[in-house]
Parts: sequence; C-alpha cells; structure tokens
Amino acid sequence: MKGDHSDLIIRGGTVIDGTGGPRVAADVAVTDGRISAVGDLTGTQAETEIDAAGLVVALGFIDAHTHDD
Repeated sequence: MKGDHSDLIIRGGTVIDGTGGPRVAADVAVTDGRISAVGDLTGTQAETEIDAAGLVVALGFIDAHTHDD
C-alpha cells in the first residue's frame, strides 16, 4: 500500500477471502482499483470509507463470463 492513504477503505466487515480459510473481522483497503491491504487498518486514511460492521466482505471475485468460445 502506498504510505498510509488509500482510495477506499471498507471498515469492520467480516472478510471471506475465498481460500476456504476462516472468516475474519478486518478492514480492506483499495488503492488504484486493487486490494492493497487487509487487516487492522487503524491509522490508514482514505478518500472514501464504508462502514461494513455487521456485513460480509467477500474478496477476489472475477467475472469470468465472456464470449470467447
């Protein structure tokens, strides 16, 4: 992550990362359109912040729907 500033931080959600690991309470930072950090991001600032308390944040979805066949 670039310094202590991101474009977006989703704070306090329950993060499911798609690896099959356990759910964790964490913040998620997005910088330049990419996930740049996951964890306790206290002290990190962002232009936009979303309070996700009580919500699930699911990371890593890729839209694989194409017409390339």
